[in-house]
Amino acid sequence: MSTILIRNADCIATQDDTLGELHGASLLIRDNLIAYIGPATDAPTTADTVIDASGHVVIPGLVNTHHHMYQSLTRAIPAVQNAELFSWLRGLYPIWAGLTPEMVQVSTQVAMAELLLSGCTTSSDHLYIYPNGVRLDDSIEAATVVGMRFVATRGSMSVGASQGGLPPDRVVEREADILKDTQRLIESFHDSRHGAMIQIAVAPCSPFSVSRDLMRESARLARSYGVRLHTHLAENDHDILYSREKFGCTPAEYAQDLGWLGDDVWHAHCVKLDAPSIALFARTGTGVAHCPCSNMRLASGIAPIRAMLDAGVPVGLGVDGSASNDAAHMLNEARQALLLARVGRSLELFGCDHGPAAMTARDALRLATRGGAKVLGRKDIGHLAVGMCADIALFDIRTLGFAGGAVHDPVGSLLLCASAQAAYTIVNGKILVKAGQLTTLDLPPLLERHNKLAVQLANTN
Repeated sequence: MSTILIRNADCIATQDDTLGELHGASLLIRDNLIAYIGPATDAPTTADTVIDASGHVVIPGLVNTHHHMYQSLTRAIPAVQNAELFSWLRGLYPIWAGLTPEMVQVSTQVAMAELLLSGCTTSSDHLYIYPNGVRLDDSIEAATVVGMRFVATRGSMSVGASQGGLPPDRVVEREADILKDTQRLIESFHDSRHGAMIQIAVAPCSPFSVSRDLMRESARLARSYGVRLHTHLAENDHDILYSREKFGCTPAEYAQDLGWLGDDVWHAHCVKLDAPSIALFARTGTGVAHCPCSNMRLASGIAPIRAMLDAGVPVGLGVDGSASNDAAHMLNEARQALLLARVGRSLELFGCDHGPAAMTARDALRLATRGGAKVLGRKDIGHLAVGMCADIALFDIRTLGFAGGAVHDPVGSLLLCASAQAAYTIVNGKILVKAGQLTTLDLPPLLERHNKLAVQLANTN
């Protein structure tokens, strides 16, 4: 067994209901699990690897509940910089039609590198476009190389523009092929055990790109294998209008009709959920991936997160696609969630107060850790305690951005001050970021390759 001792941390914000925040504390990892957490005076003094955590805040690894990693190839495309969701999609679908397996592999590694450097240890990814021989296997292989804990969702689009859908016909798939491949992926890769590194979820892209039949059959398939369900829902006003005109109901009612509510389901965005929909989500335990930066970038609106939390809806954070956020920094996403909740005047419609009390720094950190773990159905990550997976992030609070803040409240400063890069990120008991540097990737040549592929992709349209 290998051991790692994180020694004498200024603060360990465990997110555990019993342990709380520990000062002058240490944590011992044995193999891939936490073996000790508590006062430094009672901790072992030796280990195979010792990290001096004085001057550091230690937190559970952050959990990203929604992403489109391939989109790191199309960040800041000029033609869609000022577009809302549907126009943004119409502008990018033709570019994404040129994706290759190499592009998916490289962009996934780049996206994961960015997440790891922000303290994120677990990420889902929603790959819903499969041109030119692309398979979800390409993303899974990349995750294995990097070493990140990964929930790979088999996305899909089956209703093209000629049938009233949003995507062009050339990027949609036959529904029988989608279901067959989804079953193959579950049987080949899904791991339901404690500490699983790879899990599969079933994820038709959205109500405006797949049929009712595919939504229903996807739910049946997922539940027959005990895997989770994911899609986009109620993202902006156009989304709501499409649902009402096409289906005669709200997106939440549509999801209910198709069997897409329950504690095994999480929906991305949900910016436009009304009060009855929030109550429906709470009653069924349906989760939400809140993506504040993307929602601002595309001007989709401010999701009523305080109302969701007060009602009991499980909520986690997602950085969303790298081309609708143009960044993938999970700690910054938590900071933006905090700030956006405080200016969400629409909360008054739900009987909630806005203002500084609407979201505290510790509320935001919980969304990024415990909240995300619950949304992904994981009981082995999201907080630090003996027996939990050794997914941990350390931040050096002696740096410029924390000056004058961490001395007062190290945990609060992590969310309120400038979003820092992680000093160490540990996943499954392995150090993937050490002293601010990636250990499993040689970043400069990877970025050079990625940028060449980005130019190639943009020029194939």
